[in-house]
Amino acid sequence: MKKKLGILALSLTLTASLAACASGNETGNNGGNKGNNAGGAATEAPKDDAPAEKTKITYWTGDRHDGDYIKETITRFNETNKDNIEVELVVKTEEYDQALDIAFVGAQAPDVYRVKENTIQTYYKKGYLEPIDAYLTDDIKAKFPLIDNFSSFEGKTYSLPNYGSTMRLVYNIDLFEKAGIAGPPTTLAEMVDAAKKITEAGKADGAYGFALNFKNPGSAFGRSARVIAEMSGLGGFGFDFKTGQFDYTGFKPIIDAFKQMKDDGSMLPGTESLDIDPLRAQFAEGKIGMYLSFSSEPGVYKNQFPTTIKWAGALPPTIDGTIKGASGFLGGQWMVMSSQSKNKEAAWKFMEFMYSDEVLKGYAEGGFGIPMVPHIAETAAKPEIAGIDGFFPTKYDGVWPLSPTVTVEGAGNWDEFWRYVNEGGDFDKLAQDLNKRYNAALDKAKANGEVTIEADPSFDPASMQGTFAK
Repeated sequence: MKKKLGILALSLTLTASLAACASGNETGNNGGNKGNNAGGAATEAPKDDAPAEKTKITYWTGDRHDGDYIKETITRFNETNKDNIEVELVVKTEEYDQALDIAFVGAQAPDVYRVKENTIQTYYKKGYLEPIDAYLTDDIKAKFPLIDNFSSFEGKTYSLPNYGSTMRLVYNIDLFEKAGIAGPPTTLAEMVDAAKKITEAGKADGAYGFALNFKNPGSAFGRSARVIAEMSGLGGFGFDFKTGQFDYTGFKPIIDAFKQMKDDGSMLPGTESLDIDPLRAQFAEGKIGMYLSFSSEPGVYKNQFPTTIKWAGALPPTIDGTIKGASGFLGGQWMVMSSQSKNKEAAWKFMEFMYSDEVLKGYAEGGFGIPMVPHIAETAAKPEIAGIDGFFPTKYDGVWPLSPTVTVEGAGNWDEFWRYVNEGGDFDKLAQDLNKRYNAALDKAKANGEVTIEADPSFDPASMQGTFAK
């Protein structure tokens, strides 16, 4: 995998772009009515110029950050394509994965849909993906780098890359200065201390030190605990690549830090049911000192929640200030074709349009993601967005191996972490229980042939560094 990723490194050094978060809804239905002109002389032949029936396909996405751009692009495709294809855009802002499962079980799946690095493997195992190798021309193959287990599986291609994301600590410079804090924290202890000081200095004005979007535990910890663990040299999803086993004991100082901020009253009240957009709105109003998130945030504060506060992005803190791994760069895939699609040729025509140079370049220049396609990264102009500098790829950003996906009995890791932070408990016992259940699920998946990953005693988390910048 490292060899393939090396292709990307040359073109990603100084190119970064950020997401402008926008809600999207379904596109309009442009279908015309099929009609016949009856009239004229009795001997006149029937007219045969009635519009042909459109081939209608659907595209599903859970993304909100690029909503307006995608909607406008699909409208342009509907109006200009020569194949009489009409695409309906469906944006599922909540419970996206569950909605897809229900759609496939009911044979109502979309023709094309959005996947991410933590879902494509699951969808592949479930048989939701249609290979696209038969549609790939030599030109497409030359342009798009493929990454095993991220865009292709067992020699077959299912998706092509578009963009990726970095993860950072997002912090309010104004509140830091008011609290007398010189800069962003580099350790968990400094993060807890900074959150407490910001709350003490700003609570009278409704400002608090920290926030997490706990309405969705997976989203909250996936953008916070995960990256702190990865920077500290731990697998972000709890999998230890050296031993080939799940081990959540290393998460203790990370989750304890979140719990401490909650117990200190340093977290924004109501975080246990807070979604990401309301969190962003509070940050834009100057009510949150810091939080952790993806490189979508500068675009959010340019378009969705315009703000006048001074803010920036910084590398996430680590457990003790030592960077032993790398912040996981996310990406490598974008759209896939459904195995259930009854209009696969039309689905590919749409995908081909979306992967065109024009669309991908506009995506990068609009600030919707860090381009992972080399020739787009080389030619697209850098978007002018406040706060972008803090999200450029550094030598501490890299692509981790894919953690195995298993079906665990009982509550999952993120839900258990949520319960501990908000309700208390014994983390050591919690970690032991997670280890037992996750490794049992791993053994079962291996026995069934669903997972083939093995221990790699030579694995070095620091080797992930420098994928994109030196």
